[in-house]
Amino acid sequence: MITKLKKVFPSLITYDSNSEQSPVGYKWYVTEDEKILGIDKNEISTKDEALLSTFLSPYSDVELPLTIKEKFWQDILHREQTLTENDHVSSYRFVHFSFQQNKVEPNLFREAIQSIFSKPLPILWLTDHQGILIEEQTEVLEESIAYNEIIDILMSDLYVKIRFFVGPFMTALGDAKQFYSRFVEGATTIFKYTDKQVISYKEAIPYLFADQVSDSFRDETKYFLLKEVLDDMELIHTIETFFACNLNITVTAKELYMHRNSLQYRIDKFVEKTGIDIRQFHQAATVYLALISKK
Repeated sequence: MITKLKKVFPSLITYDSNSEQSPVGYKWYVTEDEKILGIDKNEISTKDEALLSTFLSPYSDVELPLTIKEKFWQDILHREQTLTENDHVSSYRFVHFSFQQNKVEPNLFREAIQSIFSKPLPILWLTDHQGILIEEQTEVLEESIAYNEIIDILMSDLYVKIRFFVGPFMTALGDAKQFYSRFVEGATTIFKYTDKQVISYKEAIPYLFADQVSDSFRDETKYFLLKEVLDDMELIHTIETFFACNLNITVTAKELYMHRNSLQYRIDKFVEKTGIDIRQFHQAATVYLALISKK
């Protein structure tokens, strides 16, 4: 059967788990004897697709066997893997990604991501709409990807909202397993507190700390610090924007399309009502944590 299909679809390949990466732009099928076949999408018409589905089962990109590099990381992170002298990268980091469910096929997301990187990127899927990218650096001068610079390109290409939680670069493979489990759990936590589409591990620390305290303590913090302004949503939004703009009056005024004097009036109003001068770093930090608790 494969030989006959090959005559109709010259691009047809069988999946090779020893490959460094999955070929992009392919639609995958599995035969009755569990062989995985891929055909270039450009060769498949709507009529062809309907015909193929009568004797082949569609195969999700998420279900594809792992590449050599993905299997290496899967073993490191989920099994009692004994490291050898050859198991070495100069540095690595985990990047959690998520996008809206049922809005884009995983293989399209994979293609878009792989087109940005200069070499194959291991991807470990958690579900069909979220997973972990593993960015390795094997050379000291190798540049890392700035995810806040590529996210608009990806969302424009895929027409889907994407979020990235970018972990810190690490050097010891022995630390990967323990950190990975905390990192995946942290990714679920931080997006309960922020609408940012790209957030670094350093930026996420306040959210992770806030989530560790009890609900009662968060409620008390919110009430005792912000009780005089909790119902003033406009004022709260102003202060949140002020923090997002690093306490910069000029930048905040531009962000809110507001005159500097009007913004200064609102900040003075907040200080007067709460007794907390958010122009001072330590007091601003206290309010910032209270606002996180509010969420």
